[in-house]
Amino acid sequence: MTTRVFKETHFDASHRLMHYRGKCLRLHGHRWKADVWMEGTIDAESKILLDYNLIKQVIMVYDHQVILNREDPMAAILMPFQTPVLTDGDPTSEILAEDIRRRLNAFCREHDLDAHVTKIRVWESGGCYAEVGPE
Repeated sequence: MTTRVFKETHFDASHRLMHYRGKCLRLHGHRWKADVWMEGTIDAESKILLDYNLIKQVIMVYDHQVILNREDPMAAILMPFQTPVLTDGDPTSEILAEDIRRRLNAFCREHDLDAHVTKIRVWESGGCYAEVGPE
């Protein structure tokens, strides 16, 4: 039997879009929101698909961090003070949604959980989000 769960999380982080020509080129912060839908088979003993706190734990890698494109020269400047979270490409809400999906699916595989992401929405602000589906 397939079971579905949903988890809403929030994190505070800064980013910049070095390939964007506008004010988002500059380092700035957001109160991000990530909505996660997952499905799979519940554990026979615990009757839980995936502990909601584990979903949050995976996403909290971004909390109170600077998120940068791994090719951004600002990353090297920041390294002596703080290790930024690096993404393949500019850390847009689209890229973060994909990155979160990849991290959650990898976590489930590593812990032998029969669960996977079916949808993620990453909200950069109250009226703007990017959404990705399953791999």
